[in-house]
Amino acid sequence: MTAHRTRLRAVLAPLLAIGLAVGLAGCGDDDDPQANDPNDKPSHSTKPTRTPKPSDDPSATQSGGGEPDRVAAPLYFVGDTPQGPRLFREFQQVEADNPADEALALISAGDADDPDYGTLLPGGQLRLAGYDEIASVTVPDEVQDRPGDMSTKDAKLALQQVVYTVQGVLQQRIPIGFVTADGDSTTFLGLPTPSGGFKAAPQNNVLALVNITQPQQGSEPGRTFVASGVANSFEATVPWQVRDENGNQVLEGFATAEGWGDHLYPWESAVDASALPPGVYTFVAMTDDPSDGEGFGPTEDTKTFTIS
Repeated sequence: MTAHRTRLRAVLAPLLAIGLAVGLAGCGDDDDPQANDPNDKPSHSTKPTRTPKPSDDPSATQSGGGEPDRVAAPLYFVGDTPQGPRLFREFQQVEADNPADEALALISAGDADDPDYGTLLPGGQLRLAGYDEIASVTVPDEVQDRPGDMSTKDAKLALQQVVYTVQGVLQQRIPIGFVTADGDSTTFLGLPTPSGGFKAAPQNNVLALVNITQPQQGSEPGRTFVASGVANSFEATVPWQVRDENGNQVLEGFATAEGWGDHLYPWESAVDASALPPGVYTFVAMTDDPSDGEGFGPTEDTKTFTIS
């Protein structure tokens, strides 16, 4: 995308340290605050008992008035933030009859619509074998061990790419276990599956602190539209800008999220771009700065859009 991720100012350090667990769509639900226990031992009983079914979604497409042909899946990719690599969510349309496997293929390939996003997954064909109390993901041989140039920290974030994405597709906050083609518990990038599976890590530990849902990358939202997303920003204030192709700010405003501090909360804001000439623009959402530039610097997310 044409806009840069400028690191302007900072978010309160205590804000970054608070950790309640994940809402799958990044919303303000109350979730399990526990991260994975490093003392958990590998389980050998994570074989699937139920095959996945696609979840309903209002943005799903269908033909002939029957079941949807495609559904919107929340995919989690990796992007840069002042706190280091974090997860950003992006919705993409996937085949309704096998959404989890297609979602896993997209995040493994780093096939994001937003060019600022990528992946830490080394490739390989991950598949959702089934789910009940645990969702079991089949891991190919080349993904069971951690590559020599990958740190443990990056392996754990890659793991959370899978956990967040699978839970998002299933719309269930169930743990994720990794198994071989024979259904036996195995490692994922050198991380042994704990008893009970891997849980979603706290949002404040792994998610970017601001994320745009609308406008989508490369879209034409119209001259007036509602921008939306999720954020954990000081006093729930989410500043936003519209920048032209030269990076000049041409509009600005702010949204007030539904909360702040413990995890990410939804935000939205009306944007009136009716006075702008046709062209390509970038919508930028960011976290607010309570420390006057003395901390990490605020997180930003950007989406390029077109006005006709």
